[in-house]
Amino acid sequence: MPWKIGTLWVCCLVLQALGPFSSKAADSEVLKPRVPQDQIVEAQSWKNPFSSTQENIEKGKQIFHGKAFCVTCHGRDGKGLGNIPGLVGRLPRNFTDKDWQAVRTDGELLWILKNGSPGTAMASFIPLVLTEEEAWHVLLYVRSFGQP
Repeated sequence: MPWKIGTLWVCCLVLQALGPFSSKAADSEVLKPRVPQDQIVEAQSWKNPFSSTQENIEKGKQIFHGKAFCVTCHGRDGKGLGNIPGLVGRLPRNFTDKDWQAVRTDGELLWILKNGSPGTAMASFIPLVLTEEEAWHVLLYVRSFGQP
């Protein structure tokens, strides 16, 4: 089901208006892959062609906070919206969660940017909003949230 970007943006704003929430470590629902079983091996084989240099991370940051408007749902600090009972695993992802960072490959994350995240409000962004090159840069920035 295709999402309209405006609808996604409004949904994220409404959820953010609910207020601050704690960000606990990932639970089993959050750690489940979003890529369908029949596509996961291929997605996991995709590697980011850009190295994790400060310059490339900064490019990703600019896109995250600007053109891609990821910041709207995932927040300036990358923590998403925390944990709301009943919505576990369906809220905007907490990118600072080291457990989640450890189990998801860059290829899986790119698949989500291409296809959305089933069962969540995460829409597809490639090619409607981002080029694949821009998405890889955003993923470098997303990975930086999991750094000490």
